[in-house]
Amino acid sequence: MKSDLHKVLHPIAGRPMLLHLASAVAELGVERTVVVTGAGREQVEAAVAPLGIATALQTEQLGTAHAVLQAKRALDGFNGDVLILYGDVPLVSSSTMRRMLDMLQAEDAPTAVVLGFRPETPGAYGRIIAGPDGRIVKMVEAKDASPAELAETLCNSGLMAVRSADLFRLLGKVGNDNAADEYYLPDLVMLARQEGGSSVVTETEADEVAGVNSRAELATVEASWQVKRRAAAMAGGATLIAPETVWFAHDTQLGRDVVIEPHVFFGPGVAVADGATIHAFCHIEGATIGTAAEVGPYARLRPGAVLGAKSKVGNFVEMKKAVLGAGAKASHLTYLGDAEVGAGANIGAGTITCNYDGYFKAKTIIGAGAFIGSNSALVAPVTIGAGAIVGAGSVVTADVEADALCLVRPEQRSKPGWAKRFREAMTAKKAAAGKAGK
Repeated sequence: MKSDLHKVLHPIAGRPMLLHLASAVAELGVERTVVVTGAGREQVEAAVAPLGIATALQTEQLGTAHAVLQAKRALDGFNGDVLILYGDVPLVSSSTMRRMLDMLQAEDAPTAVVLGFRPETPGAYGRIIAGPDGRIVKMVEAKDASPAELAETLCNSGLMAVRSADLFRLLGKVGNDNAADEYYLPDLVMLARQEGGSSVVTETEADEVAGVNSRAELATVEASWQVKRRAAAMAGGATLIAPETVWFAHDTQLGRDVVIEPHVFFGPGVAVADGATIHAFCHIEGATIGTAAEVGPYARLRPGAVLGAKSKVGNFVEMKKAVLGAGAKASHLTYLGDAEVGAGANIGAGTITCNYDGYFKAKTIIGAGAFIGSNSALVAPVTIGAGAIVGAGSVVTADVEADALCLVRPEQRSKPGWAKRFREAMTAKKAAAGKAGK
């Protein structure tokens, strides 16, 4: 990845890859989750600690079987099914995981369940040789495979379900007599077969088990996730005018009859209620958008932005930690930060809330039905009462009572003929300067 950030912490849809897996695992109601770490362990440990996930350190990178063996102490006393996943294979669904575990509990009780797939280019993937019933005859790494085995298209994703008693007993028997001198996890399947047991393979689509080892692969997996999320959004009742231009976060919530125009980006923490419209070229993160509200085009909603029902923010409006009441409007060229705007208020073009003095943030409160004239600056902390009117161009530094008119600007004066005399004087001065230069 050529990055200071650990590979498994690179984000897909605004969430680290590893935490995508952790979320899917949590849906199964698991008893324990263990993450095996290596280089860069501190970053990974910090990411999973808030979730109560245990970690186990692999000090030497001696292969996948060796990595799984490091979890033995963390699973001490556990007598159940173990699901083995990979932090850089982030899109495995909980339903696929559940299918693997259910197969492990089937009447014929396989020793292991292996997740297979058929990529367009099998390349360096390990191969699975299986019978018509899914029973595995052989698993072999590409480096050690014969030409006939390399012709097989069913590949090993590396994901496996095994009962804990079988897992650690067989891992203790895995050797490293292979081309890479590594302890391979797939050898567990062949060791079980030598004991008279059997393992089965279940297949999934290649994009579900796509791995990430480069920035290009990260982008490919992101694109795959987005395609599915867009389809889910439309199936759920949202209209996407140009679906391929809309980017969702892992937790974006959309109501019914939401309309999303082209080139909209959702960061984490966004909820959009029924009937809202998001116009083109908006960037939205950490925001709550109410029923039938309207956003954009070219609007930016930052964390803490809340739009009430039928409210509106228009082009080149930015909101941060601000609430726009029901029916309130900020139609263009406005910044609302650390603010509370009452229902039905109108915020004129060019208005800003001056919420930061270089050291502290302060709040602006605008009452219901207030009217803020264009090009006004509201210097927080300040309160504009309900129904008050602030004249255009005002710099408001003190509270304005309800239903009052606030004017903060010099009285307009007119000097007849002044502009003409100014032009004549300056023209003559310029001409004189030109003659002197010659």
